[in-house]
Amino acid sequence: MDLDTVRTFVAAADTGRFQDAADELALTQQAVSKRIAALERGLGVRLFTRTPRGAELTIDGQAFLPHARELLRVAERAAASVRAGRRPLRVDVIASRVAPSGLMRGFHQAHPEVELDVVMLFDVETAVGALRSGTIDASFRAVAAPGRPLPPDIASVRVLDEPLHLLTGPGHALAGARSVTPARLAGHRIWMPGIVPGTEWAAYYDDLRAEFGLTIEATGPNFGSDALLDTVADTPALATFMGEHTRLVWPTGHGLRRIPITDPTPVYPHSLLWHRDNPHPALAALRTHLAALTHRPAPAGTWTPAWVR
Repeated sequence: MDLDTVRTFVAAADTGRFQDAADELALTQQAVSKRIAALERGLGVRLFTRTPRGAELTIDGQAFLPHARELLRVAERAAASVRAGRRPLRVDVIASRVAPSGLMRGFHQAHPEVELDVVMLFDVETAVGALRSGTIDASFRAVAAPGRPLPPDIASVRVLDEPLHLLTGPGHALAGARSVTPARLAGHRIWMPGIVPGTEWAAYYDDLRAEFGLTIEATGPNFGSDALLDTVADTPALATFMGEHTRLVWPTGHGLRRIPITDPTPVYPHSLLWHRDNPHPALAALRTHLAALTHRPAPAGTWTPAWVR
């Protein structure tokens, strides 16, 4: 059923005159008459009776009127559900405990009026596909991974360089250090079971390992952060890397140590990605909020892979 004819019918019913309905809809009276006639043919009934004073609803017209109004209300709700600014801003933060999740919490605190949907997508290809299809509005990623440039319709901006920390148990040889250099980590086993080949973070740690001669192991199943913390706490031969802004809580008895890495400090580059044609007004607010964090390119004394923008 054509909504324009339904809208014309409702206007004519409300005004009682085809000419008044035409004026309200910026149409000619002839166009209103044609639309009403088309609707009547489609329904197989007469909706109006012409009178000297205008047009009166028939019994069938009176029966159809409340349903016509509901059709228009449903159509408006359907359009509003996808209209820019009327739906939540959907942002991919990768995981709940990492730095991008914290950035979005800060945005929510600064802009509580913006409705958010926070999602967690696995890899950059999935995230870019979701951006291009409109499934999400923005994603936090490291760009651009080797051999995988961003499509021209995807924009990005660097928003945070997150320093890496070494996490050890109390029995580890480096547990008492106030800081460590990458060179000092050579020969120690760094265990990171969450690294998955083909992801942007795998590319990052591959370059980190090659640059400083590190031993980074991804063996064994990934049972999550709690199991990782338990193992590191109980195994003096193992340590792991953790972002400075990663939020993890462990039992006091674990005695874990977070140790800054210096000279140079490896930093993980977080960028915000979005589709260039995305009109959602809250996306502009998010970009402005992140720009206010005054990100600067990694200063001297830090390290990122050569492929990072």
